[in-house]
Amino acid sequence: MANKTLGIERNLYEYFRSIALREPEILTQLRQETAKHPMANMQIAPEQGQFMALLVQLMEAKKTLEVGVFTGYSTLAVALALPPEGTIVACDISEEYTAIARRYWEKAGVIHKIDLRIAPAIETLEQLIAQGQVNTFDFAFIDADKSNYDNYYEQALQLVRPGGLIAIDNVFWGGKVADPNATDNRTQVIRRLNQKIHQDDRVTMSLVPIADGLTLALKRG
Repeated sequence: MANKTLGIERNLYEYFRSIALREPEILTQLRQETAKHPMANMQIAPEQGQFMALLVQLMEAKKTLEVGVFTGYSTLAVALALPPEGTIVACDISEEYTAIARRYWEKAGVIHKIDLRIAPAIETLEQLIAQGQVNTFDFAFIDADKSNYDNYYEQALQLVRPGGLIAIDNVFWGGKVADPNATDNRTQVIRRLNQKIHQDDRVTMSLVPIADGLTLALKRG
């Protein structure tokens, strides 16, 4: 996990942020509070949040899905980019972490756009499928427990519409995916999913080397 883009020398990275990042003050405040959290490494990089917000605007997305909320930075970045009628179904299991998120969503005036579901994401996504919401989401962001990444990908692939986009975070896994000596379960799960998506003719894909690696999978018609 990484809350900054990996592999860029410090001075260049600082320059990059100085001329590339347009971070709303409310997102800065949330990022700074999260930086003090013991699990701060779960926070996405601000440049990644900005990039996803741009994708949502380019797609003119209105209905989005998020698997893994933590303190709500990515949710807030996307919510701010959505039109007034836009919605996010946000999945997480932690009341503690999402309590921080709720404060900032409320302060930003976007809480009405966010349908937070506190339950295992596998169950929430299955409910959405059972409720007939297949092919109705414009955008999905996956950033939760790595052991279920393949399941989340398959469920998201059902839920997004043809031409919809799935974004999968942490596909570099701190560089461990390229280390042959790294054989722990989470690393192997991400390796397998990376290979699967690379060969998956159901999607058009691109891996963007931002933050900890972000795979974009566009669902084909």
